[in-house]
Amino acid sequence: MKELDTQAAIDLLNTIMEFELAGVVRYTHYSLMVTGANRIPIVAFFKAQASESLLHAQQAGEILTGLDGHPSLKIATIEETDKHTVQDILAESLSHEKKALELYKKLLDVVDDRSVYLEEFARNMIGQEELHTLEIKKMLRDFSWSDFM
Repeated sequence: MKELDTQAAIDLLNTIMEFELAGVVRYTHYSLMVTGANRIPIVAFFKAQASESLLHAQQAGEILTGLDGHPSLKIATIEETDKHTVQDILAESLSHEKKALELYKKLLDVVDDRSVYLEEFARNMIGQEELHTLEIKKMLRDFSWSDFM
């Protein structure tokens, strides 16, 4: 097994934590902005996403403090597009999930063959983010969403 670049892992975990905390804000905002006939299940979906983002941030923070890192007090930048149709919100969600997926893949690159625990954590998170991406794509099927692929 190769030696782990602990600082690189800590830095990425902090970036992930900041991004996931931004997801809490983003998904909470979305849950408040949904209107229309399908509001109730979509609001429930976004509330669940917000809760899951918080859990992911906490998991990343626990790992980085276990590596003697210091968790960031920042959150990633969140753009307000002022577009609040369900289609727009889902498209933004898809973009957010794809970025999260990229971050976890970067973490896997840093920890691969260096830490079984961190490698398993990264792989598990990649799987979850891929599933979220698939779920959102399915939700977008009612719209013309080929632009979001």
